[in-house]
Amino acid sequence: MHILITGADGFVGRNLRVRLADGGRHEVTAITRQSPAGALGAAAEAAHFVFHLAGVNRPTDPAEYESGNAGLTRDLCAALQAAGNAAPVAFTSSTQAALDNPYGRSKRRAEEILLEHATATSAAVHLYRLPNVFGKWSRPDYNSVVATFCHNIARGLPVVVHDPDAALRLVFIDDVVEALLELLESPAAGGYHDVGPVYETTVGAVCEMIQDFTASRSTLEPGRVGTGLRRALYATYVSFLPPGAFAYPVARHADPRGEFVEMLKTPDCGQCSYFTAHPGVTRGGHYHHAKTEKFLVVRGSARFGFRHIVSGERQEITVHGGEGRIVETAPGWVHDVTNIGSDELICMLWANEVFDQSRPDTFPMKVDP
Repeated sequence: MHILITGADGFVGRNLRVRLADGGRHEVTAITRQSPAGALGAAAEAAHFVFHLAGVNRPTDPAEYESGNAGLTRDLCAALQAAGNAAPVAFTSSTQAALDNPYGRSKRRAEEILLEHATATSAAVHLYRLPNVFGKWSRPDYNSVVATFCHNIARGLPVVVHDPDAALRLVFIDDVVEALLELLESPAAGGYHDVGPVYETTVGAVCEMIQDFTASRSTLEPGRVGTGLRRALYATYVSFLPPGAFAYPVARHADPRGEFVEMLKTPDCGQCSYFTAHPGVTRGGHYHHAKTEKFLVVRGSARFGFRHIVSGERQEITVHGGEGRIVETAPGWVHDVTNIGSDELICMLWANEVFDQSRPDTFPMKVDP
């Protein structure tokens, strides 16, 4: 399928182009501000589907709203009609199209022009009134306050929040792109469409979450970044990190036995660490009442020793790096791990709870009393 994208080098356009390239099944013609005269007409003739993403958000002259939004839409429809092409058109409008301001009026007029085009040609026209869109490759001080916060906070620059309680409606770029791509896979009737989920939050809450992400490099606690708004914001924040900030140090605790390094702590799913042990060294020698752990030997050879603290029952398990075998500790069993190889032992460790110095649930005892 031949796809025409206007505004192809903009925020939504770049993300859409990459997703289309991921599939490798479509030929894409990208129309940008740098496209030569006549490029739109030629592209309109060949297109099987049009994503009309071009527009003006923050012009220096308010008159550019009309030319950049309504005017460009008029040019696109004229080019399609001149080519006799009734290809479907998807347009990323704005929720501000319902408002009486220069930007909103220009977006609303662009919608009207497309609906007139649909009537004249029977083309399916899909209209998306999007709230604030955020995600990777957005422009600070242009696309979204989220982009501005992420850019500044990732660089240690100040941010200004005039009204932390100001309402903010957000939609993630990946969800927008997914909705647009769905039109190619499952053609739908024209009209107005929604993209979801829409996240209802406040300016202050978003700023605080992004600041938490920076702090997590020290606290090792990024929070619940696997779902919902926090997941999308975290992905956006990380995308704004300067390449020189991709790496950051964590504390290393070293002694004659080896070293211990904490990597990640979670609100309610424990923490991840790793430790090393020199040949012949035994680590551990304690038991827990409720805490549990999982060990994965990455390199070297280890013997895990266990003894039930009441019955005295014993168990030994030998594990070698590369086996992909997890050893789990059970409450009420004293346990230790010994490096039985000739090389350094490297072992990953997950504990089901974050270590609390005031309530460590760790009681020294030897496996061999």
